[in-house]
Amino acid sequence: MNRGWLPVTALVALTFLGCGPRPDSGRAGTVVLPDGSLAFDERGRGPAMVFIHGGNLDRRMWDEQFAVFAEGRRVIRYDVRGFGQSSAPVGRYQSHRDLAALLDSLGVERATLVGLSLGGRIAIDFALTHPTRVDRLILAGSGLSGWPDWSGADTTWYPRIEAAVKDSNPAAIAAAWLSSDYMRPAMELPRLAPVLERLSRENTPNWLRPRDPEAVLDPPGAGRLRELRVPTLVLVGDRDSPPILRIADSLMAAVEGARLVRFPGAGHMVNMEEPARFNQAVRDFLAEAR
Repeated sequence: MNRGWLPVTALVALTFLGCGPRPDSGRAGTVVLPDGSLAFDERGRGPAMVFIHGGNLDRRMWDEQFAVFAEGRRVIRYDVRGFGQSSAPVGRYQSHRDLAALLDSLGVERATLVGLSLGGRIAIDFALTHPTRVDRLILAGSGLSGWPDWSGADTTWYPRIEAAVKDSNPAAIAAAWLSSDYMRPAMELPRLAPVLERLSRENTPNWLRPRDPEAVLDPPGAGRLRELRVPTLVLVGDRDSPPILRIADSLMAAVEGARLVRFPGAGHMVNMEEPARFNQAVRDFLAEAR
């Protein structure tokens, strides 16, 4: 049996940022798992709030939110397994179990989860498996485990990324990904293009590994949305990929009391494309939920 599936307590190695080991001064560290490690940042005091990044990126995509929400909250952001400074998968694993290990190691019993794309899928899976540990769900351009309908998504970039992966060319891999309908609207913004180019290029090892061994939640989230019983905010750009827009519609139809905020003219990366409006929408939701 793969030890990563056992209910063990993770160990934590911490590197502190600032003058001491106080969360309000900020710290970065690593949660050591039996079969890998998760890198994280933490800042602030108060109710816990965890940010989970999108695919092919890392925790730095939350730069416009991390310090802002640390005022009055304990904010945590981390790199999902296989991205950023976290370790690559070495066997079967589940991202929502990794999140549980992270929270256990940091002594977080209950938190508000903020996830974009892949991060939204992880947040939903965690809320379904650990419902008492989630205060609120904030889902931006969310993915969804077991989602059956990916029709209408742009596939024109597939041949370019396949060729780039075959050539092990990080620059070409990043360029192909950034030309997809997920990333194209954000890349139109001069202030974001170099940031996304750097993040995507530094996360290209994810594309060069064999098939991801992650085990999908069983049964998956797509058929279980009515089980979500926490205040939920759905955020989506109206230029996002068609499957993501359909997932947002499904969340709104199935999750009782869910609130929707649309971003006209924005694409998939709503927190980076419109940080001020994104942050205000989240603040308003947190105030109302409280």
